[in-house]
Amino acid sequence: MHAAVEFRHISKHFGHVKANADVNFSIAKGSIHGLVGENGAGKSTLMSILYGYYRADGGDILLDGQVRAIRNSQEAIGLGIGMVHQHFMLVENFTVLDNVMLGTEGGFQLAGQRAATEAKLREICQRYRLDVDPLAKIEDLSVGAQQRVEILKQIYRSANILILDEPTAVLTAQETTSLFAILRLFKEQGKTIVLITHKLQEILDITDNVTVMRGGRVVGAVATAGTSKEALANMMVGRPIQSQLPRAPYRPGATVLDVKDLQLADAQQVKLLADINFQLRAGEIVAIAGVSGNGQSELMEILSGMRLPSSGTASFLGKDLPFGKRSDADGLPRVFRDLGIAHIPEDRLRDGVVKNFSVMHNTMLGYQDRLNKRWGMFDFKAIAARCAELLKTFDVRPANPDLRIGLLSGGNQQKVVIAREVLAKPTLMLVGQPTRGVDIGTIESIHTQLLALRDAGVAILLVSVELEEVRALADRILVMCGGRITGELPIDQFDTTRIGLLMGGEHKS
Repeated sequence: MHAAVEFRHISKHFGHVKANADVNFSIAKGSIHGLVGENGAGKSTLMSILYGYYRADGGDILLDGQVRAIRNSQEAIGLGIGMVHQHFMLVENFTVLDNVMLGTEGGFQLAGQRAATEAKLREICQRYRLDVDPLAKIEDLSVGAQQRVEILKQIYRSANILILDEPTAVLTAQETTSLFAILRLFKEQGKTIVLITHKLQEILDITDNVTVMRGGRVVGAVATAGTSKEALANMMVGRPIQSQLPRAPYRPGATVLDVKDLQLADAQQVKLLADINFQLRAGEIVAIAGVSGNGQSELMEILSGMRLPSSGTASFLGKDLPFGKRSDADGLPRVFRDLGIAHIPEDRLRDGVVKNFSVMHNTMLGYQDRLNKRWGMFDFKAIAARCAELLKTFDVRPANPDLRIGLLSGGNQQKVVIAREVLAKPTLMLVGQPTRGVDIGTIESIHTQLLALRDAGVAILLVSVELEEVRALADRILVMCGGRITGELPIDQFDTTRIGLLMGGEHKS
């Protein structure tokens, strides 16, 4: 097969940061091509150059053998290139139809255009087996359905080259299977797909070829059939990855958190949490396993003070958390932090960082009252030194305290959030999806940090949809389905079949 896309000597700098350096490789027409590397390796920057978001500082892009100067995304779309971003570009209170039409209205008379577009969308959905209602509002759709809308947009715009950036980061296993079926159908119809992912098993499952990047450069390009997860991981990080991380023997201490009969109902009195009972002790990691949307997020929001339960109690170190004693609408999370409860939220962009703040300012968030002050004012020199040490300790790249955190890769943003919460020296750590969308080297680093906290006596409540992560970290496992705890297992009884049944609603006997 000849090349649909060829990169020749592509380079891109952001100030002193070298995002891409002399990148050379090609993508075969009608193939599924994997692109892997650590967070900050330059993958998304390179694809953003192909999609016209950025202009390369040097080098050429060839499409079907012809050099193309792609100056903006409109030109990329015109050349048949589509991109589905890790964080969806959808207007939530618009319908699917409105989102697809946005930017392609073709004039002020929309009635006829809407009818024609709706008919075309329904035809595309049927042909590509995309289960999407064009008249549904985005805010009412699941994450998997929203992703199908993004793909639908690209097909409507006649994309023949489809770039997917971390497409399965927030999908369930079933949604991932459905997505891969769609991608295989695309391939059968001659379309070219570029898949950026940190999940190496997915690379082995669906791609034809894979290119590995590190430090802005290509360090390997292989046929998928001739490689392995271990070989790809070694190329990505430049060293072997430990499969079993060291941990102290399981010797839990006193009870830190005791949750009794916790209930939560929404405005329509639909139960989101029902009869939640469990204990968490010092020096142990209790993992909550389950398909996303079964109450895990709501439970973490309650325990971090972001939300009030309808009824029930949770005691921390023997004293009830003050759910009913809040005097203002926003003060409870601060109260909980002051008690010694730290929180790594599931959605770092929504709840963990402020994208337009600097890295240094983000390391201060929530803990500003504890930081160095002189005559009542922040001692920014001392705070900057503290931040620089934090970035070094947690290997945040680039290690620039003044850089806007929105310019960091997702994995490096996550490192900043984790570093901020670890430095608070909590008694209880609430951890939501800690490795979502991060590379294998960063996963190892995050797991090492969490196990070190556990070995130091911190109680950790972990929510993860990744069963391999649960197996690697947990001492005990709670399984949730439909807002209820359906089972509990010690880690030495880990069994994917049994956990799967519990996740599907089969209660413990």
